Amino acid sequence: MNRFITKTIAVATVAAIGLTVMTGCGKKTDANNYAVVGITQEPGIFDPHTVVAAGDEEIIFNIYEGLYKFDAQGKLNPCLATDVEISSDASVYTFTIREGVKFHDGSELDANDVVYSLKRAAGLLDNQDGTALVAELDPIESVSVTSDGRVEVKLEVSNCELLSYFTTGIIPEGYDNCQAAPVGTGPFKFESYNPGQSVILVKNENYWQKGLPYLDKVTFKVCADMDAGLTELSNGSIDIFPYLMKDRADQLDPAKFNVLSNGSNMVQIFALNNSVEPLNDVRVRQAMNYAISRKDIISVTMDGAGVELTTAMSPAMGSYYDTSLDGTFDQDIEKAKSLLAEAGYDNGFDITCTVPSSYLVHVNTAVELASELKAIGINMEIKQVDWATWLDEVYAGRHYDTTVICLTSTYAPFDVVGRYESNASGNFINYSNAQVDELLNKIPMVSDESERTELYHQVLALLTEDACSVYIQDPTTITAVSTRLEGYNVYPMYVQDMSTVKLVEN
Repeated sequence: MNRFITKTIAVATVAAIGLTVMTGCGKKTDANNYAVVGITQEPGIFDPHTVVAAGDEEIIFNIYEGLYKFDAQGKLNPCLATDVEISSDASVYTFTIREGVKFHDGSELDANDVVYSLKRAAGLLDNQDGTALVAELDPIESVSVTSDGRVEVKLEVSNCELLSYFTTGIIPEGYDNCQAAPVGTGPFKFESYNPGQSVILVKNENYWQKGLPYLDKVTFKVCADMDAGLTELSNGSIDIFPYLMKDRADQLDPAKFNVLSNGSNMVQIFALNNSVEPLNDVRVRQAMNYAISRKDIISVTMDGAGVELTTAMSPAMGSYYDTSLDGTFDQDIEKAKSLLAEAGYDNGFDITCTVPSSYLVHVNTAVELASELKAIGINMEIKQVDWATWLDEVYAGRHYDTTVICLTSTYAPFDVVGRYESNASGNFINYSNAQVDELLNKIPMVSDESERTELYHQVLALLTEDACSVYIQDPTTITAVSTRLEGYNVYPMYVQDMSTVKLVEN
């Protein structure tokens, strides 16, 4: 989460390469009108249709915009579209495109740009093989411009859950160089990327939302880890540092920093690879769930700043979350031992947990998990790897026993549970349940919200019954912001929205 987190939707990794696109000379600006954001994950992908890691998405959120966009309250609002008309059977979405919007290259946004972008994301361009770059947009059958200049999206089957995925970035028609030279309509333009050091964005002087952004430049500075970031925060070389541990945040000087927090709508998971022994035995997975104390883990790793989870969804999702599942796996050491014995592991077993070294919270969680699992005879070795290796070996390759990571999503419930479909690209735990598959295929076609909510509850119940992994917490997002800045919002999702940040007026 992060990125202290990863967004588990599509799998594509790109080696970090040097990228530089310089903007033209502009008017003289205040030399202090900038902000530096500390990040602990090396950026990798700047293409809005192939991005994998949420850490990359939090940067490009400022570069690209979609037809719709989430705000700081988690509400989905019109963006490059002014409205949408959805057919009664939810098989056709027709968008009215906003006028007066310019891309960073100076060209005007029109319906053809939207058609190109959505076709590219859905894998429907002539030079593509039909594989969607944005997996959630795979249901799209065709995209076209209507006689009145709107954009009509036809789906292969009805889908009542698709609107939130039209947040995917819109790029100029025919443009296919997003990785080297990102071009969007967002509040900031891409200027440069120096691997291992920083990504620099500059103000979009032609941004369609008048008055925004306030800053002339934003630098996303790569820090080795949280401690390195805190050092730079303290010496003034970083203005904003998200995803802080509470104990670290409490040590900051309140005269120099405002500490902001919000629920993250993330799911920290002790992921169990369901395809490897002995984790392919549901009794073993259940035993591991009963063996741990979520409360203690949150206390040790987050200083209590987190919400305990039993299943794959955070309570932040409102009615889609099933409160009846709370407490299903309250710690019960004797029951855990009994389940292991029943599965034939009276003396426990050895296992490895591969964690991204740059995320202290996950490393610390793994250490605490190893300590608690010893009580039922499970000896867990912790293997720390860099982020790129984690993406390649664990997420993409699925060559691991267990891992600790945060899963992020949009505010759409289907985005949370869709990764558990047997053949989903984001199903890196190799979970498979025909009943879950059937429910996930049914949900998008159900227009009645109460009925859809009940189907979500059924999915969550099955995931819990199968103990497909060990869910730990929805960690509270804590961000330190220099008192020289104001207007920063902590989103209930993995986003760094710099458009509203500005210098404090003296």
